Amino acid sequence: MQAMALTPLLLLLCSIPFLPSISEAQEMNVTEANGLSFDFYKKTCPSLESIVRSRMTAALRSDIGNVAGLLRIFFHDCFVQGCDASVLLTGSSSEQSAVPNQTLRPNALAVINDLRNLIEAKCGRVVSCADITVLATRDAVLLSGGPQINIPLGRRDSLKPASVNTVNANLPSPVSTVTDLLEAFKANKLGPEDLVALSGAHTVGVGHCNTFTNRLFPTVDPTMDPTFAKQLQKTCPTSGSPNTQVLDIQTPNIFDNKYYVNLVNRRGVFTSDQGLFGDSRTKPIVRRFAADQQKFFTEFANAMVKLSQLGVLTGSQGEIRKNCAKPNSAGLDLLDYLLATE
Repeated sequence: MQAMALTPLLLLLCSIPFLPSISEAQEMNVTEANGLSFDFYKKTCPSLESIVRSRMTAALRSDIGNVAGLLRIFFHDCFVQGCDASVLLTGSSSEQSAVPNQTLRPNALAVINDLRNLIEAKCGRVVSCADITVLATRDAVLLSGGPQINIPLGRRDSLKPASVNTVNANLPSPVSTVTDLLEAFKANKLGPEDLVALSGAHTVGVGHCNTFTNRLFPTVDPTMDPTFAKQLQKTCPTSGSPNTQVLDIQTPNIFDNKYYVNLVNRRGVFTSDQGLFGDSRTKPIVRRFAADQQKFFTEFANAMVKLSQLGVLTGSQGEIRKNCAKPNSAGLDLLDYLLATE
């Protein structure tokens, strides 16, 4: 039912060119760096854009939750150890075993693996899982109504995951204060504008009751609209309820600026969300994005590009995985590729 409601939007956006243009304001912050480039796969996989666009259109038609799922995977990957697909690795000591990653959406992970197979069947093993994650997330945002984002490519996949302790120490949580969030973003050379813009990803997706009932029990958070609090208490009658709540009560399946409008109206779900409107360092940015969707889109695109370039591996620094969930067993895969493309 959710997918059907968004189908006209998906059909409209399918006509967008495969290599999106960028605004002048965005172009100022989009740079080829760290060995990345916009035409990295132009010769080795010229059909890459069409493969990703086609698969993502189908993925969102069948499960619109893939938008939020991919955004979360992208953020959790890049914010810890850089955008190296380390979060895709599985195993007892993998990043996925850390508590914040135990609820990564299985369908979204499956979309990345499916793209891995589709791209390899067409072009060979030339596109990394890290770049596939970036491309899938980029198109998910666009196809759900969000901005066009031009992101340079050429990442390699890591050989091993970050430690569970590193994941727990670096990923912000739904109960983080604005000070905690600003410090975490500053550590990754991202500022207040980036924090507020990237938080706008919560215009899609859901939150589990146990991530926000601290604002409902034993007393209601005074920063929350009382009527909204009563609605949430019906959805989550106890702190241990297994239910979920959409994060944007106005347009939960469309990528827009209503998340910020909700914050202005004191209807943010997480502590980390509503806090952005209660802190003088971020409140003006929230107001600006609530009043101007295009401003939000521009700054979100800029922040996504910055995030996508954190800690990237290029050239001989990593590998191109055959299976996104496992490192290659042989160490010659990347060498073979480099020799073949010289």
